[in-house]
Amino acid sequence: MTQIDAYIAEHEQRFLEDLKGWLRIPSISTLPEYAADVRRAAEYAAAQLRSIGLDNVRLIETPGHPLVYGEWLKAAGRPTLLIYGHYDVQPVDPIELWQTPPFEPTIRGENLYCRGACDDKGQTMLVFKALETLMATEGGLPVNVRLLIEGEEEAGGESIEHYVRTYPERLSCDAVFICDTHMPAPDLPALISGLRGIIYTEVEARGAVRDLHSGTYGGIAPNPFHALALIIAGLKDARGHIHIPGLYDRQREAPPQEQRFWQEDPLHLAETLRQEMGVPQLSGEPEYPPLQRIWARPTLEVHGFVGGFSGEGAKTVIPASGKVKISMRIPPDLGLTAEEVYRLFERRVKELAPPDVEVSIHKIHAGEGVLVSPEAPVIRAATAALQQTYGREPVFIREGGSIPVAALFNDILRVPIVLMGFGLPDDNLHSPNEKYSLKQFFKGLRTVARFLQLYGQGA
Repeated sequence: MTQIDAYIAEHEQRFLEDLKGWLRIPSISTLPEYAADVRRAAEYAAAQLRSIGLDNVRLIETPGHPLVYGEWLKAAGRPTLLIYGHYDVQPVDPIELWQTPPFEPTIRGENLYCRGACDDKGQTMLVFKALETLMATEGGLPVNVRLLIEGEEEAGGESIEHYVRTYPERLSCDAVFICDTHMPAPDLPALISGLRGIIYTEVEARGAVRDLHSGTYGGIAPNPFHALALIIAGLKDARGHIHIPGLYDRQREAPPQEQRFWQEDPLHLAETLRQEMGVPQLSGEPEYPPLQRIWARPTLEVHGFVGGFSGEGAKTVIPASGKVKISMRIPPDLGLTAEEVYRLFERRVKELAPPDVEVSIHKIHAGEGVLVSPEAPVIRAATAALQQTYGREPVFIREGGSIPVAALFNDILRVPIVLMGFGLPDDNLHSPNEKYSLKQFFKGLRTVARFLQLYGQGA
């Protein structure tokens, strides 16, 4: 047993208790009533960084939720790694589907259940504990580090974008490390080579000046919900094709090796995902293989309706207005920025709107996609660390989700980005009963510690 293994074994229970303490704070960034809790979560993170022994730990105030910063820059002649994570979490609705309270961390079997257990408090905490382990066993870190932890990732990331664009010199580094991704299976380590961008919108349709009785006015009154249904059906058809003119005009072909991987699916990822979802068949564009659909094709999804009557029983009302929340995921190969996609989306919605309603479109947040080159020394160090911890070479895969800050760092800092996380496909991110594998937590901790050692050695 190495010194690192011995230290982790000795402090395993404390590591878990520190994570549980963070998880108990309901840091829901999108709901204003939780603002004080979001700040408490930031203060908790800062306290963790101080206990590790990092320098210059502080909260960076913003118009929104604070950023947490810390650094250790005493490894002379070694590279500097910027480490990113986020302490905010998604809302918990529908709360009745949780088996245990969403902010009471509960261990069942080999998993820890709680909102934020995986996304991203669990993954950020394992990085904190890897730093602590190295500081305690080696008296310092093998590389220089800066940490920037945000509290608005689930709410669009406006504050961190402003900070990075305004003060890039404060984040000077040779590479960025983001631990907010997943692996296809517990025994299959992975590095993420691409992420999709996103636009998240709210489309509102307005009809009459007030809600109307459907018997008195039905047949002549505009119905905003029906108008929204027509818009949605016009945006995407039953076979999953998106009908937005101009969306595909600049699309680039992916490298042949990626296309072969998507087509052959040698790891049977599509079937694993189908079983995990519990559905009889996969949806989407049938002419493209499933892996391409989830990683490298644009998507358009409806997330919820607002308005009208949705309670128990009946109320024969024609609503005066209705809203629908719609997002699009934007693969980097599409050749369009998030803003360009939003403008195409906005124009198409207005084209599809029936003439008897007034439609408005609001962009809630947006972010760009990113592609990562596997050739950088920092990527080689991450590859070796995963191989040594998991006993097999990691696969390079894309991820269908969006981490807008990755594209931001790529655009502003111009350094390689390591997207190495330890979540699993069934961790229920953004859903009830979110979980994190305890084995993955501790394997991830060991992997990150080894990654920092190898990067410092020039591997």
